[in-house]
Parts: sequence; C-alpha cells; structure tokens
Amino acid sequence: MKPRDILLNLGVAAIGLIVLFPLAWMVSVSLMSSGEAANFPPPLIPSAPTLEHYRELFVERAMGRYVFNSFALATLATGLALLFTVPAGYAFAKLRFAGRERLFQLLVAALVVPAQIGTLPLFLMLKSVGLVNTYAGALVPWLASIFGLFLVRQYALSIPDEMLEAARVDGATEGQIFRRIVLPTLTPILVTLALFVFLGSWNDFLWPLIILTDQSNYTLPVALAALSREHVQDIEMMMAGAVITVAPVLVLFLALQRFYIRGMLAGSVKG
Repeated sequence: MKPRDILLNLGVAAIGLIVLFPLAWMVSVSLMSSGEAANFPPPLIPSAPTLEHYRELFVERAMGRYVFNSFALATLATGLALLFTVPAGYAFAKLRFAGRERLFQLLVAALVVPAQIGTLPLFLMLKSVGLVNTYAGALVPWLASIFGLFLVRQYALSIPDEMLEAARVDGATEGQIFRRIVLPTLTPILVTLALFVFLGSWNDFLWPLIILTDQSNYTLPVALAALSREHVQDIEMMMAGAVITVAPVLVLFLALQRFYIRGMLAGSVKG
C-alpha cells in the first residue's frame, strides 16, 4: 500500500474509534457496580462486571413493559407509514392528476415548518375525539410524513415509464402494476423509509410524553426520563437503560444498512 493509502486508512480507523468510544464506554459503565463511574478519573473498564443494574431495571422497574410498548408502537408506526406514504409517493411520481405538481410543491414547502408547531393543535384535535392516553393517538403523527413521501417519489421517478405502459398494454390494472412491479422495484427505499420511521418512533420522546399520561403506557425514552429523576446519581443504572434503548435499533440498522445505503444513493440521483 502507498503511504497515502496507509495514512487514509489510519485516519478512518481513528475516526471510527472516536465514534465508537462513547458507545463502548456506555456499555462498560452499565456493567460497573454502583458509584464506580463517579470516581476520578473515571474508569474505562469495570473492576468487577455485574448485570445487577439490568436485573433491577427488568425485575424491579418493569422495564420490559416499556420496551414492549416502544417496540409495538415503532412497528405499528412503520407499517402504517409504509401503507399510506408509499402509494402516495408513487402517485406523485408516475400518475397524472389535476394539480399534482402544485400540490407537491406545497407539501415540499411545508417541510420547512418545524413539526413542534403542530403539536398543540394536534393534541387538542385528539383530545376532542378521545384519543389522549391511547396508542392510537401516539401513532397519528407517523401515519404519513412529507419527507417520506418525497423520498418515495424521488426513487419512484427512476422506474421506466415504458415498463409501466407495457404492463398496462398487457391488461394489468393499476393495483396489479403497483403490487407486482412497483413494490419490488422500490424495495431499497421501502427499507430506508422503514428504518427512518422505526428509529424515529423508537427514539421519540416529546410526543409520547405529551399524549400518554398513564405510566403503564409509557414508551422506553419516557420511562427512562421518569426513572432518571429518581436515580439522578445512579450513573450506572442510567447507562444500562441507555444500552437497552440503543442496542435494538443499532442491531436493526446494521442488519439493514446495505438496503439503506442503496436507497439513499439511488434516490439521490433522480429528481
């Protein structure tokens, strides 16, 4: 290898270590005994690794229920987002209807509006129909997103019109074309969108905090925030909770990253 390549690889490795160090230290602290992480200088490796904090979270703090709540909500949010967003994105890309371009421009312009602005009106609407403190209310913001619609549309533009026209000439209905041609072609961007929605729903803190008032309905981030107020000095337990929060989505992302990269790269070259 050339000296330049060696230096480049060393630089990439150094950046990788810098990025991974906080995650590794988080796991290490979660295995320390209570109070050990408060020493100065902070230890990097636990002197006597223990799973006591994980046991307390799941056995005494019923953290398993909050993990299930988060997983169920994130899974339902992902399924509903794909159900509503994918057909809409395909329609904006390949189907012709009155006002298509103007409506799409209006939706894209709405991307600059912070989502937090709509939090209060949405809460009041859901309160009026009795969906406060329900999982249905927690799912409403994920039913469709302008960003997801834009993502699907940009990728769907890469589907050749000739292929769709040939299917129509052969007598295929629009539903058959969508199921048998469009969906298989959109697989990379579907996985990408699913990852975005699942990670966003799993990590969401503000909306579940507002809409879910019953502690038994809390999601994992909200439950950990409530727990931190009681155990603000227990760094090791909080790190164990952080590991429980990060590990599932990290594994999911690593398992699907090749689809994610394909979807982002392919969707970025069409417009």
